[in-house]
Amino acid sequence: MASAVINLTPEGNLTKYLQEIKKYPILSQEEELRLSQQWRDKKDNAAAHKLVTSHLRLVAKIAMGYKGYGLPLSELISEGNVGMMQAIRRFDPDRGFRLATYAMWWIRASIQEYILHSWSLVKMGTTAAQKKLFFNLRRLKGQMQAIDDGDLLPEQVNKIATTLNVTAQDVVQMNRRLGSPDHSLNAPLRSDSEGEWQDWLIDDHENQEESFADQEEFSGRKALLATALSTLNDRERHILIERRLKEEPSTLEALSQKYNISRERVRQIEVRAFEKLQNAMKNDVKKHRETLQK
Repeated sequence: MASAVINLTPEGNLTKYLQEIKKYPILSQEEELRLSQQWRDKKDNAAAHKLVTSHLRLVAKIAMGYKGYGLPLSELISEGNVGMMQAIRRFDPDRGFRLATYAMWWIRASIQEYILHSWSLVKMGTTAAQKKLFFNLRRLKGQMQAIDDGDLLPEQVNKIATTLNVTAQDVVQMNRRLGSPDHSLNAPLRSDSEGEWQDWLIDDHENQEESFADQEEFSGRKALLATALSTLNDRERHILIERRLKEEPSTLEALSQKYNISRERVRQIEVRAFEKLQNAMKNDVKKHRETLQK
């Protein structure tokens, strides 16, 4: 079917296209049923072509209702034609209703998806309520004679939110998005400047070189501590870890009961072990520096 309608796009002269599509006759219900059955049962491209061309005026009419979104009407019509072809592929003529009634949903859906995709590189929203808000906000603002206003008045926001069953905050945010389309970060700051907007963006993330250096330093300190701890005997190492290297240090009482010694003796072992640990780490650092200097 795609080859049958390849030339039915409004590229070039839109006025001429709109005049040309008026030449295709509107089908009677009997003829539409016959052609639909031919396409469904025999994949007759000629039948599909007549079904599409007889509804091109419907597509153009629906597309014109979306002119307020800043996109070329020719592109909207082209997307609507795609939706029309999708409708014909899925249409069941035996259900008893007209093709136009069924196709209107597909035409609108195709146009709306194109508008949402083209309007912003950032998704406007994927829920049914957000899409409904996007495509009805302009109409409701027009009814309130506020189509060219900036921020809406609180009573206008509340009325729209109630009508569309969304939050007031959703209405405010969508209205500002519609009033402020996306701009390229590569756009120049001024017409006579070579600088771009992206030059003024600040990266809040940690510098990679600094992050790597910090990791290296942390790994070095960890290895140095492990080496120094190995110079202690088992009891000294355990008491020091329990008293100095844990988030919740063990009490002197608990350690005195474990080793069956006095609390004062635990404290003395802790102090001596800490001093030995410091000396071992200082000696390791000194050796490392001497190695680097050689």
